[in-house]
Amino acid sequence: MNDYFDALETRSPDEREAQQLEQLREQLRYAKASIPAYADLLQEVDPESITDRAAVAKLPVTRKSEMAEAQAKAPPLGGYTDLHGKMLPRVFASPGAIFEPQANTKDFWRTARALHAAGCREGDLVYNTFSYHFTPAGFMLESGAHALGCTVFPAGIGQTELQVRAMGHLRPQFYVGTPSFLKILLAKAKEMQIDVSSLRLGLVSGEALPEPLRLELSENGVGVLQAYATADVGLIGFESEGREGLLLDEEILLEIVRPGTGDPVEPGEVGEVLVTPLKPGYPLIRFATGDLSATLEGVSPCGRTSPRIKGWMGRADQTTKVRGMFVHPSQVATVVARHGEIRKARLEVTRVDNADAMRLLCEMSPGAGGDDGLAEAISGSIRDVCNLRGEVEFVNADALPNDGKVIDDQRPID
Repeated sequence: MNDYFDALETRSPDEREAQQLEQLREQLRYAKASIPAYADLLQEVDPESITDRAAVAKLPVTRKSEMAEAQAKAPPLGGYTDLHGKMLPRVFASPGAIFEPQANTKDFWRTARALHAAGCREGDLVYNTFSYHFTPAGFMLESGAHALGCTVFPAGIGQTELQVRAMGHLRPQFYVGTPSFLKILLAKAKEMQIDVSSLRLGLVSGEALPEPLRLELSENGVGVLQAYATADVGLIGFESEGREGLLLDEEILLEIVRPGTGDPVEPGEVGEVLVTPLKPGYPLIRFATGDLSATLEGVSPCGRTSPRIKGWMGRADQTTKVRGMFVHPSQVATVVARHGEIRKARLEVTRVDNADAMRLLCEMSPGAGGDDGLAEAISGSIRDVCNLRGEVEFVNADALPNDGKVIDDQRPID
């Protein structure tokens, strides 16, 4: 399967760097002239002076919190795009309380490259279990599959029995979704004695893919590779058959910086991922993803020459992703505020049987005991606020460390 999506994937590093810097200059010209949110930010920037990475590092960083403020003042999109009318067929809501556009262009989020690397080909029936509601995930992968000439079944999430029956009838070749949901579907198919053996390959995202889970899926007949994308900038990185880190998408410029700054770290050092898409429409300049990663040395054994990163290595803040959904410290605070009996709480995120799990540890106020009824009520609040299930455990007073940590992600990175 050593064919490539296009010639961009085998460019020399020098050629790629020169072409991407020219694309960046064009993006800056466009943003400065046409995008209100960047008119002031880039007022003193001469796009023609951005000729190397040192110059790139002096450009302003775009942070989601700033976008949220701008959208509140100038709805719907805060002046970060000039898309409108027929060029803006959809807008989406994203975790972090911002809204994002979809342009009326082919493969707007550039996911076809990742699908192709995972073995998806023209004529395949793609079974897409990412959500089509509020967030763009479902459409992100669907647009890439359509660009490859595939048919898509928009399955979405939940309703596992109906999903398995649909898979048994449609005989899809390719899966798209989270790895944990694929595990659930395969187990349900076995329970229902429905043949889903047509499903052989998949591209998974939205959560970590530990090797034991990848092996388990493979032993059940589905070989998967993973992609790293965000609702804001689309595809960032993807696995190839080499399975050594994530190759960077050819149409982004990526930097690794010290968290909370725009200052590049040393090669191989862990830092925050900044991404600049190099296509017009939604020109986010040095967008801070909040994710941590590090660059890898050398070239992928698959033959693609793109730079690589180690993959998702946690969050620069305490926000984390559980079963494909972001969980923010502010959401934990909302849960606690609903229950006056809780003095202090910490959300532990772990992995149990190759699936993400959450547990809220609660210190109670003096005189407030914890019982099953209260635990059930708090669990209900977790579901309401986070759209995820979580257990509740009452702990002794002062049992939680005084370190300011609200979310403790204990899942192994590898």
